[in-house]
Order: sequence, then structure tokens, then C-alpha cells
Amino acid sequence: MIAVVLNGLKLPVKPRTLSLLKQVGSFFARQNIQAYIVGGFVRDLLLKRDTADIDIALRADALEIAPGLAAALGGKYIPLDEVNRVGRVVITSGEEPPDIVRWQLDLSTAQDGIIEDLKRRDFTINAVAIDLEKIIQPQASADERPLDEAQVATQLIDPYNGLNDLRQGVIRTISEKALQSDALRLLRAVRLAAELGFNISRETEAQIKRHAHLITGVAGERIREELLRLLAAPKTEQLLLYLDELGLLTALIPELARTKGVEQPREHAWDVFNHSVKTVATVDFVLRQGDWQYAGGEVLKLVPWSAELKQHFNLKVSSGSTRRLLLKLAALLHDIAKPQTKIIDGQGRTRFFGHPKEGAPIAASILERLRFSSKEVKLVAGIVRYHLRPVQMSRGEPPSRRAIYRYFRDTGEVAIDALFFSLADHLATRGPDLDMADWQEHANIVAYILTQRSKQEEAVITPPKLINGHDLISNFNLTPGPEIGKLLEAVREARASGEVSSKQEALSYVNHLLTLREEDHGQSSP
Repeated sequence: MIAVVLNGLKLPVKPRTLSLLKQVGSFFARQNIQAYIVGGFVRDLLLKRDTADIDIALRADALEIAPGLAAALGGKYIPLDEVNRVGRVVITSGEEPPDIVRWQLDLSTAQDGIIEDLKRRDFTINAVAIDLEKIIQPQASADERPLDEAQVATQLIDPYNGLNDLRQGVIRTISEKALQSDALRLLRAVRLAAELGFNISRETEAQIKRHAHLITGVAGERIREELLRLLAAPKTEQLLLYLDELGLLTALIPELARTKGVEQPREHAWDVFNHSVKTVATVDFVLRQGDWQYAGGEVLKLVPWSAELKQHFNLKVSSGSTRRLLLKLAALLHDIAKPQTKIIDGQGRTRFFGHPKEGAPIAASILERLRFSSKEVKLVAGIVRYHLRPVQMSRGEPPSRRAIYRYFRDTGEVAIDALFFSLADHLATRGPDLDMADWQEHANIVAYILTQRSKQEEAVITPPKLINGHDLISNFNLTPGPEIGKLLEAVREARASGEVSSKQEALSYVNHLLTLREEDHGQSSP
């Protein structure tokens, strides 16, 4: 780290970031363009947080300048806003994955002056700026004493007392118009508060509640980005409840409104809505990413875990999303179809027959509306569809090898995710009334299924196939068609269950299946 002296405060900046800023500053100096670093970079610098997002306001047309800067830095130019003259330059530095830094330089036009530019920004803590030259000028010696606080405000361009709100830990709008002009800021206020550990001012909270309905007019792509960042924040359960209190959650996902107050069978500690939100918390708990107020280490140690599983849930799915974040999103939506499937049976018991199957397309529709990628949509919808399948595989004893094979065959890419989701769902169902014997049985079954999966992969996937379609056609005088595929799948299932292990055994098994079919047809004939 290099200590940059800003307003008398020695602030850490990574050498490569300072080097980038010097390159940018040199480019603007050659063009005789005055430039200011504004917004989040200045905020994070003052908070001593690292960031790769750099906003620069120019006394020039940003869209005219950005392509030349991108070329000079070896980056890529992306126009963002033709009307407000905003462009982005994206550059990547580093050769090995742990060292790669992807910088985003958002250039905006400040023809009317930096004060007018800051006036158009969202929150006071982001309406701060410094002249780029103050960052890239020769740094003070390490033993130079910082200025006192009275001198701090003399260098930072801070017309809305953002520095004071940074000190107080407050998110405050510059004006109510800031939320009306860009409704994404309604969501961003909550996300920033979560990431920084700040509180939203009461006045700003009231403004958000008044204008929460405007979030429906924001492009889905922008909402998706903020939503994923909220899901990545700690204590997501509390954030979701806060979003609901502000009126934003059901404005974003109106389908959730119907789940409120929907009572469940007595083994459930909460109604459908609160159960769904709490399942988001238990997902993080079983994945070793958070706490669960009703359980601790004794419960968690029963959950199977390994470096391979950790890597699985950290896998990137699309830009900004991982399997863990999408599992949390599936948790929020997994019971979305319970209101319309609710019935009271003859014994007076509440039932939700078919809610996973009906919920999957609803979850898919919600994510498509929010412009999630097709891969993300498929994964979340798959978890919703199969979230009860793990507990349906066993009735007090380990599932058979055949049942395990069918499970992995049917669930495909979401198989492991659905297993861990079932554990999270269990915890969020029982809450404070968790039965440790039931929990241990459930955790043991998940561990057993994972172990058997490894064995089945070795038996079925790695070795060559025992037989193929040509073998069936030549040995049984069959014709090409769907029946060939069904018979081959039956052989794969029998192999996974240990019933066949050689080509001859596989052919004998097919012969047995065909004989049974002929007998069934004979019995059904008049």
C-alpha cells in the first residue's frame, strides 16, 4: 500500500491503482482537460476500503473522450447514457486469477462545474470529489504529520456534508428528487447501508416508503445487479425484512405478497412468507457463511462439508452470481406457489400439493422479468422444482442405489444444491423446535447420498458403456426409435444399482425387460 495524503489524512491506495490513476491523469493533462474523482471511490478512500470502481467527472464531453482513454489504457469503451453523457472504460490487469483486477472507470460530463455535477448525485456520502491531481501528485513523506480535522474540509469538495455523514455512518439523500430521478437509488440505499454497516436516515427512509412503487419502472438488468449484491451482504434475512418494511420487496416481487399470513401445518414455526425469508438465513448457515439464531455448532457439525463442496457453491454462474447466491434466491422463492395450492384435507390438515412443480415456472418468470441469465433461471427454477425430492427419497432408512441414481438423473445440475437446500428448509421449518434426532437422520441421509454419488460416478460415468443401441438392434431385432433410449437408460439405472456389471449381464437384463413387456401385452389381449 502507498499512503496518499488527502485532506491531511493518510489513506491507503494500492500501488497498481495509483499507477492507473497517474496514467489517466497524464492522458487528461495532455488533452488539457480538468478531471475530478467523484462518488464511491472518494467515499471508499476516506473509509479506507479498496475499490476497483472509479467515477471521473470531466470538464469535457465524456462520450467523446472515453474511446481515446480506452485506447490509451488498452481497455474497452462502453457507452452508458447518451443523454447525460456517461461512458465506461473497462480495463483488466493481472495474469493469475487471484491478482486480476477489473477496473471500471465511469466518465461523466461536468460542463456546468463540479458542484452542479455533485448536485445530481444520489447520497451525501457519494456527493464528494477531489481534483485528480491531488491524488497523483508526489506523496508526502511517511513521517509527515497529518493535518488536523479543521483542515480536512478545506481540500475535499463536499457541498452536502458527506464527510460528516461518513463519520456518523448515515445514508442520506441529497434531495427527495434524487430518488425520483433514478428509482434504483431506492434499492441502492439499502445495499450501501448493508455493505458499509451504516443506517439510513429517518427522513430518507420516509422518502423511500413514499416512492417505493417507482422501483417497478427500473430496468430489470439494473435491479438484478443490486439484488445480487444485497444477497451477498451479511444478515440477508434482516435486509429482506427491511426491504419489506420499506415497501420495496413486494414492489420488486409482488408474487411474495400472497405468501404473507398463509398458515402452515403445525411442524412449521412460521407462515409461508416468514419461513421463506428465514430459509435464506439457513442457507448461509448450512454453507458456513452465517449464523442461525436457533442452532449452533452442534447442529452444523452434522452437515457434510468439504473443500469440494465449498468450491461448488462458490462457482460463478453468471456475472455477479454464484451458486450460493442463487441458492439464497431460490430459498426466497421456493414456496411461491403455496398460496394457490393450499387445501384442507379430510382430517383438517393443511396441504400444498404440487407446489414445487407449480412454483418452478413462477420463479422462472420472476427471474426472467429481472433479466437474470437463462443459466441462472434454470438453476433457481430447478431448485424450486426439486426442493422436496431429497426428503421424499427416504422413509426412515437410507435410499436405495436405484433411487439415488434416479435422483441425480432427474435433478441434473441442481442435485447437490437441492440436497443442501433441503437441510436449510428443515431448519427454517422447525426453527426453535428442532428435533435433534430428526436432524441427524436428515443430515446422515444427505451425507450418504453424496457418498453414493461418488461411487455411482465411478461405476456409470467413467467406464465405457456396457452396451449401445447397435447391440440392442442386432441382438433383439429392434428398430431405431424411443424404445432404444428407454432400454439403455434402464441398463444405466441397473448398473448404478449394482444389478449388472458386464455386457452379457446387460443383454440378459434387456431380454428380461422385453420378456416382461411381451407377457404384459399377452395378458392385456382379449
